[in-house]
Amino acid sequence: MRLASYRIGGTASFGVVVASGIIDLGRRLEGRCTDLRDFLMLGDPSVARESSMQGQIDYEVSEISWLPVIPVPSQILCVGLNYRAHAAEIGRKMEAHPVIFLRVAASQVGHMAPIIRPKVSSELDYEGELAVIIGRRGRHIVRTEAFGHIAGYSIYNDASLRDWQRHTHQYTPGKNFPGTGAFGPWIVTADEIPEPSALEISTRLNGRTVQHAPLTDLIFPIDEIVSYLSSFTELLPGDVILTGTPAGVGSMRKPPLWLKPGDTVEVEISRIGTLRNPVIQEE
Repeated sequence: MRLASYRIGGTASFGVVVASGIIDLGRRLEGRCTDLRDFLMLGDPSVARESSMQGQIDYEVSEISWLPVIPVPSQILCVGLNYRAHAAEIGRKMEAHPVIFLRVAASQVGHMAPIIRPKVSSELDYEGELAVIIGRRGRHIVRTEAFGHIAGYSIYNDASLRDWQRHTHQYTPGKNFPGTGAFGPWIVTADEIPEPSALEISTRLNGRTVQHAPLTDLIFPIDEIVSYLSSFTELLPGDVILTGTPAGVGSMRKPPLWLKPGDTVEVEISRIGTLRNPVIQEE
């Protein structure tokens, strides 16, 4: 099942994406939950499954504007340098523990919305990533139970301003400019992806493949990441975990390959779909 957040006629809603269009859950669950994060907290997917089986759509895909899958997560927890080949191209040894940083919800945009290159930098880089969305709250989660806390998987472009990222040893400024965290198009529920390690990720810039890797190249696999994060913070439904980007980032190319206005970036993950975003200049 594919779940998405979107705007229709100026109103934010969420629903099930099927081949023929959108089944609006916001209307069906009015009074019970207001967005997809609330729906995950509700912990009852039966309404979505029943609606999806009936197949009666409310909107054509062409009628909606995509929002970030979880527009306002309580936490966006990001793992850096988590692909072996990417750590090698950066020249960093593999760490004993995951490198963790945070992204704020206000930096996010949805599928087909523009990624914004800010006025203060031209070193805007792409980072295609698998996003893990938490479905069941937990603290001190053991690895053997980690997948039971996952609602599903999505796609993220953790676009980064490299010069701002390098201002200090902390990543925060370069990872949180408005309009740089592209998230979508939807969540594919975990029951449809029982073996996420079998997925492959690709990033394309103007149709050219610039990143490609199997998830088997992850240094810290998904269950270990979930367990580690839950050791220092309680994971809540709707929390988003970014699992890292593969080798091939623009900053490591010679010459560097920076995103510029007019570009189109696509991140594709097998069995999930393709996240597509144009690049524009901040006014």
